[in-house]
Amino acid sequence: MSLASSPVASGILVSGEKRAPAARLGVAVVHDLVTAVVTGAVKPGEPLPPEGDLVSSFGVSRTVIRESVKRLEEKGMVTVAQGRGTVVTPPSEWNLLDRVVISTMIENDETLGILDELAQVRGDLESSMTAEAARVRTDADIEALTTALQVQRDAIGDLDAFQELDRRFHDVIMKTSGSRLAESIAHTLVQRASEYARFHGEPGPEGLALTLVEHQQVLDAVVAGDADTAAATMREHIALAWERRRLPR
Repeated sequence: MSLASSPVASGILVSGEKRAPAARLGVAVVHDLVTAVVTGAVKPGEPLPPEGDLVSSFGVSRTVIRESVKRLEEKGMVTVAQGRGTVVTPPSEWNLLDRVVISTMIENDETLGILDELAQVRGDLESSMTAEAARVRTDADIEALTTALQVQRDAIGDLDAFQELDRRFHDVIMKTSGSRLAESIAHTLVQRASEYARFHGEPGPEGLALTLVEHQQVLDAVVAGDADTAAATMREHIALAWERRRLPR
């Protein structure tokens, strides 16, 4: 691999630039190394450039490089192979819940494929939790969900508030289910994706109104204790909401 043409060597420091603290340099090096792996500049099965080359390319100390490579190993993106150095692992071994990994994948995915996958996984998780919420909901839960939806309905003229209250409605359902692991995974995925404009897309006024209609359908199924309908309506809502927001390929 040519370091000169690789994102591994791009733009960390330029000649004469004031050197940042080591901790900040480490964050920058990790980000660029993750980017190199995600974009395929260094492909699975290939070794990272030797430590000395990385030191020269990034203009940082060997300690910073070693710590940065260690961070990649913790993320499941590289492994030390006897006689071959530090080798990039297949994507199936990467920790996709890691903030840097999933964020970098979103940053570099022009086809929105990773967000398509995220919507599908989110639909699977939240439909399951919504079904459980319908089975176990109490009067207090119903009141909390009803309030969450009404507050969201009242905020339809404020896009930022509406989107925040949209997430809150989903959070109340997930919390009602009591499925802590599924809730944590779903929440992490949405939180990471929400940092990017492409996740929010361009829903338009009609999209917001449709979201309220679909939320009401979910709420009705949960109130009725109909687990199957609750699951189906939540899965359909997440799929339709993403299609409405999704920018053209």
